[in-house]
Amino acid sequence: MKALFLPLRGLLLALLLYGASGCHKQDNPTPDPALLTGQDLFVSATPVATVSQAQLQALATAAGFGAFTAQLKYNVSYYKFLYKTTYKGQLLQVSGMLGIPLNMPTAPALLSAQHGTMFRYADAPSNFPATFTGFELFASTGFVTLIPDFVGLGVSSGVGQSFYDKPTSAGAVVDMIKAAKYYLSQQQIALNQHLFLVGYSEGGYVTMAAQQEIETNPLQGLTLTAAAEGAGGYDLPGMLSGVASASSYATPAFLALFLQAYNTTYDWNRPLTDFFQAPYAAKLPALLDGTHVRAEIDAALTTSPAALFTPAFYASLSSPSGEPVLKQKMQDNSFANWVPRSPTRLYHGTADESVFYQTSASTFARFQAAGATNVEFFPITGGTHESSIVPMMANALPWLQSLN
Repeated sequence: MKALFLPLRGLLLALLLYGASGCHKQDNPTPDPALLTGQDLFVSATPVATVSQAQLQALATAAGFGAFTAQLKYNVSYYKFLYKTTYKGQLLQVSGMLGIPLNMPTAPALLSAQHGTMFRYADAPSNFPATFTGFELFASTGFVTLIPDFVGLGVSSGVGQSFYDKPTSAGAVVDMIKAAKYYLSQQQIALNQHLFLVGYSEGGYVTMAAQQEIETNPLQGLTLTAAAEGAGGYDLPGMLSGVASASSYATPAFLALFLQAYNTTYDWNRPLTDFFQAPYAAKLPALLDGTHVRAEIDAALTTSPAALFTPAFYASLSSPSGEPVLKQKMQDNSFANWVPRSPTRLYHGTADESVFYQTSASTFARFQAAGATNVEFFPITGGTHESSIVPMMANALPWLQSLN
């Protein structure tokens, strides 16, 4: 999903007051990611903007979130937040956005919000206020809010995106939470005991990856209160089957980014001509260079998977023996052998043209069959990939608040 409401950047910039100073800490790498502390991971927090409640309400209305203005109660200070996470076995400096609600009467909860798929580097959440995802508004509802950029965006854009890789996705969230908790304690900003996760599209997947890591790895030292996950493509083999059997796929940019990311993340170093036909293989390096939005990339490709992929690769998608390494990675990065323990809500538009509705339906069915008691599924009737995030948030926000 592309970043939301980017045309509003001019309005937002006009509303904001910039800060000048930051809090910095020297790198102190630690080799074992399971034992990294927040102090190990924290790099810096630099103020970028303070926004009043009234300004955020005006922004929400202009952005299409007018129904939520009554929930926006606090002025917010926003910070560009740098921290470290593990990528390919090494510590990598990454970035995100931190929003702290001001003058709350009680200690707030911590919430990490995971954004949808981004292609243009300028759209990374850490570039706020020049860009806007919509998740920044959570801070004004009373949550200390984190929005990680993810590996390959923000200050780590030079390494390429790590897209639908479960360990890296989980680490980008968990490590930001730990680093932020350390920073907030150093600043004597109190938190209550609650921790929430929310995400949509790629962010829905990343949220589930982080949830699994928090719930299954006690060494992280985190306890999750609840998670809300929308349209995340959790069942990657199911997504592959859907693409392989479809005569048309509306967002070919997702397919291009997915294959390039796997090729880079796992150091396969295969030529793009292994996957894509001419003329598309030759176009993709420039299309995926971080300067184009999804619509531009989609327009330069084709919505026909049979025309986009080489005949051999396209045939392999439907063949049980085809592309075994790719398919094993997709299986590994799905959620076949885990069931959420924390209260969890899944959301998906029934008319989603980009991340198939069936991937959430099959994931929920598997959770139920495995005995999950805290998982609910909310189909959004007629919802597309772009239109379903607002009704999701209309349901998720009051639910999260009720658990806080």
